[in-house]
Amino acid sequence: MSHKPSVEVVQYLEDKANEIRVLSIECTNASKSGHPTSCMSAAEVLSVLFFNEMRYTNDYPRHPSSDRFILSKGHAAPGLYSAWCAAGLFDREKLLTLRKIDSDLEGHPTPRLNFIDAATGSLGQGLSVSAGMAYIGKYIEHASYRTYCLIGDGESAEGSIWEALSFASHYKLDNLVAIFDINRLGQSEAAPLQHDMDTYRKRVEAFGFHTMVVDGHSVEELLKAFEQAKSVKNKPSALICKTYKGHGGTDVADKLDFHGKALNALSEKILAEIKGRMHGVAPQPRPAIQDDAPALVEKPVSFKSPLTYEKGAQIATRVAYGDALVKLGHACDRVVVLDADTKNSTFALKFKKEFPKRFIECFIAEQNMVGVSLGCAARHRTIPFCSTFATFFTRAMDQIRMAAVSQSSLNMAGSHCGVSIGEDGPSQMALEDIAAFRAVPNLVYFYPSDAVSACRAVELAANYKHLTFIRTSRPATSVIYENDEVFEIGKAKIVKQTDNDKVLVIGAGITLDSALKAHASLQGKGKNVRVMDPFTIKPLDKEAVLRHAMECGGNVVTVEDHYPEGGIGEAVASVLSNAKFTTNHKLLAVREIPRSGPPAVLLELFGISANKVEEAVFELLK
Repeated sequence: MSHKPSVEVVQYLEDKANEIRVLSIECTNASKSGHPTSCMSAAEVLSVLFFNEMRYTNDYPRHPSSDRFILSKGHAAPGLYSAWCAAGLFDREKLLTLRKIDSDLEGHPTPRLNFIDAATGSLGQGLSVSAGMAYIGKYIEHASYRTYCLIGDGESAEGSIWEALSFASHYKLDNLVAIFDINRLGQSEAAPLQHDMDTYRKRVEAFGFHTMVVDGHSVEELLKAFEQAKSVKNKPSALICKTYKGHGGTDVADKLDFHGKALNALSEKILAEIKGRMHGVAPQPRPAIQDDAPALVEKPVSFKSPLTYEKGAQIATRVAYGDALVKLGHACDRVVVLDADTKNSTFALKFKKEFPKRFIECFIAEQNMVGVSLGCAARHRTIPFCSTFATFFTRAMDQIRMAAVSQSSLNMAGSHCGVSIGEDGPSQMALEDIAAFRAVPNLVYFYPSDAVSACRAVELAANYKHLTFIRTSRPATSVIYENDEVFEIGKAKIVKQTDNDKVLVIGAGITLDSALKAHASLQGKGKNVRVMDPFTIKPLDKEAVLRHAMECGGNVVTVEDHYPEGGIGEAVASVLSNAKFTTNHKLLAVREIPRSGPPAVLLELFGISANKVEEAVFELLK
């Protein structure tokens, strides 16, 4: 369309903006809660996007070729729902079920709804997701769909927003539009910059965006800005929209103390005021989808060539992770790999060398990397694996939590876990990650102990429909499994066993190596112990733990390169608490903040070496 839209188009879009306001007020009144004033500031933006700019279809809201929209300011969900209602996706009666226990129109958006790609509401995350979707559209699918992200001014204080701006600029995502709703007011007081539009502009421009300051309540200015954004090449665009919270209702506009509150008694007057501005213009046409995203056939992914590791060879599981990614890349062109400038340590570099166009360097911005990965996984367009040191994933814990709420299938691999990394010291040692990620719903936590199991963990993760985390180790460990060994999620392996075992020893990664060395030493002393490799810590093979613990007289030693809280030992202890037989459990773990030193010395010093396993066995057998 031209930069000078017809009077009919302008009035139609103004009507739709006011309809969104009316519906937002009505549905939040019905639920007696919500954020109507936050919706009212963004009504014109939503109207122009949904009724003039974006290409989509109600018949298939997640159409592969439709434009993407992420509501980063997720508390404005009633406005988004009202836009879809006004577009005819569902009726007003359904809209009025907002926030009810049997309604998927929740307080903040989740993919329980067929028009939501990512859950938002934990602020500051939407632009990363949008950048991931835009990256896939531009560089992997080479499709024409565009991605729009609506961001609140309050959430722009979050560092993850600026990580995402940096990423989008670096990769020249000219199919991405970031829209800042600068409505001046936060939840409890004014936002830091209030309406200092020039400072917002300078900051976003400094991050490499084509930046336009507009009156966010002017349909004509918004139309012109979105049109201009489509002509910008090799730069993402940003609209800095000056708006007013509660705009359209004189009694609430630009006033504090209305955040998160239904308007209730004020509504009658405000609704009359808004409806009085309606023009009653006939519907205007909007653009059709350009169906050019590649066809997607989802099917199981498996390696096309066998593993070729030599039994007994010393190979770190992080190295095997890189090998597995390459095999997976050859098996499926939907596999993409992301890393946070650690690819030569996580061995994701192997994938980059083989498939440079499917590797995404996210630099040292882990929160953004996880959000971008979520965007890559959206609509199942790709199978993403993202990697860094395991301890640095904990800084992205909220993004991971929200990825679970988003029903995402992204995969994470964290290397350099525990004290076994050695001289780099405690800032680099992941000792909390098992506890953190065991708490994430539906996440499968793999902890492979050799190269074969590490490869199979990657293969299984690629086919799992929810989140996965693969914990890899820095030191080399012996290959203990045959190349064709079959692994399953939630199924442990018994590595050493006799008919006369007195203690069950459970270890994973480097501590399975400790357990195996202790087994050899104990065997020479006439003491038989059984050794279990859990393979997945979540889900833990509860049946195997109980059965083998019972066969070993109820005596169990767990040994882990992790703090005791929330780790393998406590997972096993929760299983043993349900045993119908008496159990004796020794939990070996790192029990204080560690220090730099040689790996073998640290394992001994912090109580998880083979010697310490042997001592624990003897204590149980006293």
